[in-house]
Amino acid sequence: MKKYKFTGETKEEYGVKFRRIEAVIDFGDVNKGDIGGWIEGEENLSQNGNAWVSDDARVYGDALVSGDAQVSGDAQVSGNALVSGNAQVSGDSLVSGDAQVSGDAWVYGDALVSGHARVYGDALVSGHARV
Repeated sequence: MKKYKFTGETKEEYGVKFRRIEAVIDFGDVNKGDIGGWIEGEENLSQNGNAWVSDDARVYGDALVSGDAQVSGDAQVSGNALVSGNAQVSGDSLVSGDAQVSGDAWVYGDALVSGHARVYGDALVSGHARV
């Protein structure tokens, strides 16, 4: 069963066509009808678990948000990045390249996690940190 659908609202940034999502069932802290953030395609956000993209956050390329992970604020997840587990990416942070954020890790503020970086466990990356 699908947990979200596309609203029909689109926008283009960075040469990418983003599509806004809407919850079609209740799950986690998300209620049916909640409007989410922006993804390039269904392959960017798992239909399983409680993973969600909200606010003005954007997920694109071959990036994936899965498990119970949350991406919010103006955060961006791109490239081949993976955000999974109970991880949270928020604020103006960027997770890109082959980076992975997992476990209970939290990336927020203006933080950048890129390349082949791994942030996991109970790690916290914040402010203007670069990993």
